[in-house]
Order: sequence, then structure tokens, then C-alpha cells
Amino acid sequence: MTTALIAEDEALLAEHLRSELARQWPELQVLGIAPHGAAAAEMALAQRPDIVFLDIRMPGMSGLEAAEAIGEDWPEGVPAPLLVFVTAYDQYALQAFERSAIDYLLKPVQPERLAQTLARLRRALQQRQAAPAGLAETALEQLRALLAAPGLGMPSIVPARLSVIQAGHGTAIHLVPVVEVIYFEAADKYVRVITAEREYLIRTSLRELLPQLDPERFWQVHRGTVVRCDAIATALRDEAGKVTLTLRGRPDRLPVSRLYANRFKAM
Repeated sequence: MTTALIAEDEALLAEHLRSELARQWPELQVLGIAPHGAAAAEMALAQRPDIVFLDIRMPGMSGLEAAEAIGEDWPEGVPAPLLVFVTAYDQYALQAFERSAIDYLLKPVQPERLAQTLARLRRALQQRQAAPAGLAETALEQLRALLAAPGLGMPSIVPARLSVIQAGHGTAIHLVPVVEVIYFEAADKYVRVITAEREYLIRTSLRELLPQLDPERFWQVHRGTVVRCDAIATALRDEAGKVTLTLRGRPDRLPVSRLYANRFKAM
């Protein structure tokens, strides 16, 4: 039986989508409705649905962030869920979905457009039965492309690059050169700034900080970790295919998620 999960914080819209799915695809089992992004990621990883319908704008973790969390923590060897984003974005932003080949629905969901999406999902599920491993990697590639798209995963206007981090500590403000930062790590409403000598806390989110960093020098390796690439000593791959980084100047070991493991290939 094919299963699905709906993530939508507006109860009326969620029930409308569930009833329309029941009418157009009676055999599809909706496992539940997640009221926000964090619940969507948790429910998807626990229940492993074949399809996830994700509202883009939800309180707390957005639909994109939930998709990133699902993609990172999805177990190896299990076909990744097919993602459909439900959005009110305009046509310019929707080009990002089209380029990444991830399907989307505009709010309010129209029955005719939903029918087209369901036909695509059925075809994709048939392909997955024939080649599950290949489709799982394709789903990750599509998600990588979407997260890098201007207007969605990345801003369309790139802000000025940071050269110095201003980190408050007590009554002092430390000016930390960005070139000395080994890695950044998300910590609730803060970001940990790790250098060879010490660490600092700054009150911002990693998602807000990331566009201000040079992507050629700072690599995202996990949804909560960005590392300076020339501070990486080795990338170690275990028997299960998981990648762990060792660093120059720090004893820390950083796990690399599946979404970003493709960065580390021998030349």
C-alpha cells in the first residue's frame, strides 16, 4: 500500500488536501497530518511514507528545512520519499522547483493540478520498484538542487561577505576574523563559532549566516554545520558509507550528512 504524510499548519487546508487525495487516490493511505516542520521531519523519519506533501511556510522549521532534515537523516538503503511542496510562491520562485524536478502545488490546491501531480507520483513509484537505489539518489540530487536555488534555499541577492565576526562575551565584543573560524555549528537560536583557540556564541541562525560566507571557502556539510574547507584534514568513509571529517587545529570530528557527502570524492 502506498502511504503519504501531509505537513500543513492550516487545519482547513490540510483536511481539504486529505479529502481530495481520498477522492482521487482512494488506495493512498494518509498516515497523518503534521502541524509544523519539526513534526513533519519527526513523523516522516518514524513512519517512512512513500510521499510527503510539505507546506513551505510553517511555524518554526519551514517546509524546506523539514525536507533537508528528512533527506539528511533518512536511513541508508530505504527509498527516499517523493516530495511535493505546497506553496503560495509566485512564478519566479516556482522556477526553482521546476529546475530541480521536484513537484509543487499552488495554494489553494486545485483538483485538476493535483490530478497531474498524482499521475507523476504514480509513475515515479513504478520506477522506484524497478530501481529503488537509483531513485533514492535522484531524490537527494533534486533536493540538493532545490536547496541551492535562488529565492528558496539561497537568497536571490547575495549579501556582502563577512570578514569579521562580532561576538559578544559579557561586556566585551570580540572581533573574530572569519579566516580563523574552523567551523560554525547551529545551537538553538545561536551559532557556535569555533576557532583553534576557543569558541564564541553569536545570536543569529545558520541559515541567515550562510549567505554571508564565501561558498568556495566554507562548505555546508550538515544542516547544522558549516566548515572551512582548508581546515579539513581528512574525510573518512565507513563501511556503511557515512562520512566523518577530521580537522586541522581541532580534535573535533564532524559528521557529514547524505545531502552533502557528494562533496568528498577523490580527484
